[in-house]
Amino acid sequence: MIQDKTNRRQFVAGTAAMTLASSAMAKASHTNKMSPARVIGANDKINVAVIGTGGRGSYVADRFDKYAEKVKPGACQIVGVCDVYQKRVTAAKERFKCMGTLDYREILDNKDVDAVIVATPDHWHAPIALAAMDKGKDVYLEKPMCHTIDEVKQLIATARETGRIVQVGSQTTSGDQWWKARKAIADGMIGKMLMSQGSYHRNSNEGEWNWKIDPSAGPDGKGDDYIDWKMWLGKAQKRSFDADRFFRFRKYWDYSGGIATDLFFHVMAPMNICWGEAQYPTRVAGSGGIYQFKDEREVPDTFHFVAEYAKGFSVVLTSCMANSQHIPGLIRGHEGSLIMVEHGRFESSTQYITVKPEGRVVNAEYKAKYGVEPIKIDVEDKDTMFTHIGNFLECMRTRQKPTLDVETAGHAQVVITMAVQSYRQGKVLYFDEKNFKVVDKAPKA
Repeated sequence: MIQDKTNRRQFVAGTAAMTLASSAMAKASHTNKMSPARVIGANDKINVAVIGTGGRGSYVADRFDKYAEKVKPGACQIVGVCDVYQKRVTAAKERFKCMGTLDYREILDNKDVDAVIVATPDHWHAPIALAAMDKGKDVYLEKPMCHTIDEVKQLIATARETGRIVQVGSQTTSGDQWWKARKAIADGMIGKMLMSQGSYHRNSNEGEWNWKIDPSAGPDGKGDDYIDWKMWLGKAQKRSFDADRFFRFRKYWDYSGGIATDLFFHVMAPMNICWGEAQYPTRVAGSGGIYQFKDEREVPDTFHFVAEYAKGFSVVLTSCMANSQHIPGLIRGHEGSLIMVEHGRFESSTQYITVKPEGRVVNAEYKAKYGVEPIKIDVEDKDTMFTHIGNFLECMRTRQKPTLDVETAGHAQVVITMAVQSYRQGKVLYFDEKNFKVVDKAPKA
């Protein structure tokens, strides 16, 4: 199912070589030799660098810094920052009092760096994470995990081969509700699982992802206004500098999957945890459109999909960027329904989850054990961001599997990427798990 290391290395080397040719600051091309990693003791301070210091990258780096200040003093420190926009590098260097660069390879070549936070636009997530693992770095990889199905395969293979720790940065998966839901399902509280549902809705006058543009910034900018546009494009289609694409990249297919990869990842990753066994879909159909925000965007402002799974259940997700009303996040079974997110906001806290038995159809054994009235199960209130960071740092020391490892996250990534492809191609798509690829017809059993 996973390609061998030769093909994986060709993928990484090819990406680095292409970047080398395009970058004004390029140095040596990516090597095929894996670098040894420092063995981190229980009391060692972990050196972390952040690649991509825009809004999200700066926030995550700040949370790592605050974790080492407030939660576990001395656990880690930010020792390097990188971005293709000099203004961001300058600001991050001043904030964390560390080295800064426009070229991510300088970070990866630094033997003092133990781990990297990858918070670039989506199309750079996999290439940098793959190269980082080969350099002996552990990776905190912002969601979405990657941009293509093939990259899912590459990341899983590399994590296995190198033994590196990869925590995918959907911090909501560190919430207690998903793990309580997982136990409830395993205990038989809903019977056979039939359908999961969820949503992610937002609304604003400006339209989603229309972030502020710095008008003086660009590849011709001087000093802090300079942007290494060729490096930023990477393996995406070559084109002249476009400030809307740079500052508002989630509106464009070359760099993002829009709603599906930005928001539905926070729904599908927890779902895979709840089910007790992360699973790949068999069939996916995506639909929607640009109904409200008629600007330069390519991605839909309203999107939904249905996915079916081999064990006989389905998932329905809905989203609109022009309406903020959610639907409850729940899993339906033959003998009961499990409501994990009554308010529907998967990234928000909740005090309990609820099991609602199907009173008229459940058997006597179920009634004797659980009754027929709704059952509330208390949920621990956590700071999920600090919990997710703490889990990553602890796993760097113990080498145990983190909360949202690449394989669990990969199952979520496949379904949402397939939904994007289905929408763009206007047809139902199937997943051939044996060959790890998307196909037009259901593969033969």
